[in-house]
Formats: sequence, structure tokens, C-alpha cells
Amino acid sequence: MAPYIFMERNGIHIIDLYKTVAKVEEAAAALKSIAKSGKKVLFVATKKQAKQVIADKANSVGMPYVIERWPGGMLTNFPTIRKAVKKMTSIDKMIKDGTFDNLSKREKLQVTRQRAKLEKTLGSIADLNRLPAALFVVDVLKERIAVAEANRLGIPVFAMVDTNSDPSNVDFVIPANDDASKSIEIILDTVCSAMAEGIEERKAEKVDTIAAGEGEAATPKRSTRRRISKAAAEEEAPATTEEA
Repeated sequence: MAPYIFMERNGIHIIDLYKTVAKVEEAAAALKSIAKSGKKVLFVATKKQAKQVIADKANSVGMPYVIERWPGGMLTNFPTIRKAVKKMTSIDKMIKDGTFDNLSKREKLQVTRQRAKLEKTLGSIADLNRLPAALFVVDVLKERIAVAEANRLGIPVFAMVDTNSDPSNVDFVIPANDDASKSIEIILDTVCSAMAEGIEERKAEKVDTIAAGEGEAATPKRSTRRRISKAAAEEEAPATTEEA
């Protein structure tokens, strides 16, 4: 982290905030591009100070997140994780169609406990149907397994990296204090605002495309208009001759 440290005072390393701002802007631009393309970014933070902030900000842009224990193999063994999510969905279906009511009291208890366990660990990624396009991590030391899995699969990693961490496995380093909830909130607010802009731009482009398509369908092409005009002229020609 030496390139991002401004100075040391009383054994405490102070981060160069100018470099933090530059790196936040770089990360925000890249995340905006990902969001605009319609892909998902998985937010990961299991430390107490970051849990609620991550949940709120990720929800605001419709992105999946992990704030409880990282399920080992979540990325490298993604099909198995999807099966667990489908199991949770099937339990919900049982409850809706009345099948759950036909179970014995003991079976109901087992299914309810299973559903609660799945919801706690996987509920926030229920809509993640494929591997995410990127990971956003708070504290690479604590989330080292998630970072390692992403590195193994070639998934870009965006991360808040403190002075006690190694940024070598991070693609987009944001040098910052990852222990202070205010610091986490400020950075997440910036990157999520950029992602929200990307999502809105994608929606606007879709509307423009649909409008353009409807306009083309409503207006005949030039060649079509020419053929129609020529056919009309040919029909009028014999009538003019007969009158003469």
C-alpha cells in the first residue's frame, strides 16, 4: 500500500486522500459501465460496520450482496449455490400452493428452519442467475476467500483497501479506511450513484430504441413509397387514354 500512503505519524499510516478520490472516480466509471451493460456486481462485506451500508446501497441499485458468512465455493462452485437457491424457491412455492399445509408438524418445522437458514445466507443473491461481472469488496483481508475465487475465475475485483492489506489481487484499488462506517458509506454512495446513472442511461437507450423501431414501422421506406406511386400512376394511365 506504500504508493497510497501520504505519511506515517505515531506508527499510524495516513492515506493520501487525493489518490483515494482519483481511484474512487476510476472505479465509479468502470462500475457505471458494467451497470449500463445490464450485468450484475456482487457486493461483499461481512464485517459489522459495513453490513447495513452494503445492504442499503446494493438494494438501491438492484444488485446482489453478501453480508453474512461467505459461502465457500459461491463463485467457483456456482451451480451448487444455484441449486440451494432453487430449493429456497421451491419451499416458497410449497407455501403458496398449499402443499406446506399438508405436511406434519415436524416436517413443517424442518422446512421452516431450512428456509430461514437459506434466506440468511443466500436470500440476497436469489436473483443472481449467472456469475457476476464484478465483485465489490470491503476489507480484502476478511473477504480473502471471495477475492481468491474471483481471481481464479477472472472476475474483476473492486475493493476498499486499508493500509494493512495487500492490493496485489485487486483490479480496482480504492485506498480507504475500511473500518469506519462513515468512510464506507461515502465511497459506496459515490460508486452506487454512478451505477444508478448507468442503469438509467440503459433504460433511456431502450426507450429510444423502441421509439425508433415504432417510427420505422409507421413510416414506409422510400423504396416502398416509390413502388406505391408507380403502381398508382400505371393504374391512372389507361383511364386517361380511354377518355381521349
